[in-house]
Amino acid sequence: MSSLTTRALAPIGAAGTLFAFGLDVARGLFRRPFQLREFIQQAWFIASVTIVPTALVAIPFGAVIALQVGGLIKQFGAQSFTGSASVLAVVQQAAPIATALLIAGAGGSAIAADLGARKIREELDAMMVLGIDPIQRLVVPRVLACMLVAVFLNGMVSVVGVAGGYVFNVVLQGGTPGAYIASFTALAQLPDLYIGLLKALVFGLIAAIVASYKGMNAGGGPKGVGDAVNESVVITFLLLFVVNFTLSTIYLELVPPKV
Repeated sequence: MSSLTTRALAPIGAAGTLFAFGLDVARGLFRRPFQLREFIQQAWFIASVTIVPTALVAIPFGAVIALQVGGLIKQFGAQSFTGSASVLAVVQQAAPIATALLIAGAGGSAIAADLGARKIREELDAMMVLGIDPIQRLVVPRVLACMLVAVFLNGMVSVVGVAGGYVFNVVLQGGTPGAYIASFTALAQLPDLYIGLLKALVFGLIAAIVASYKGMNAGGGPKGVGDAVNESVVITFLLLFVVNFTLSTIYLELVPPKV
């Protein structure tokens, strides 16, 4: 009976350990010296492995949204709102989600693999013996780098997604270019851009913390590192959709839709 209880409570214990790890990272943000060189290197690396896939993903995201929204709005005879609805969907939902998926899938897996390899080589233990905190030295720069790159990638996805939606709406659905652009402010408003940036920032934070946690707790040799990478990506994806739903609900309660 006790073993069943232990297995049932294991997910709760893992969630508590992950939360405690996040608090340790938050404390490490204010400790000095700040690892500026590591931060710049990690930001450049994460951007280099995510920028091209993110741009390629943004095009079909914007196209699918434009086609779906355009077809739906056309049935109601409100084609003049196609541009505004597409921009609203891309900026509020598609851009942060696409950014998070790429940050977690490419950047997060690289972070988990790197820290996992250091763990099985006992480099992290050696750092602790020397009095160096691995969280402050390795994790904090990677978390900040993920958050910074996520914000910039979110802006790129928004621009590329809106541009792709414009092309597909005008070319495939016979929309009017002027009406598409002129309707941007009909439904969308400036807080919609702010919530998209906030989501990207939070998603980057979650992806980096989960990847770092799984990497620093990897065990069992190279197979354990591979398992840690897979688990970090899956856990991040699940958390992202839950957090996205929560943030969207809070935002809609605080900021009423434009009428």
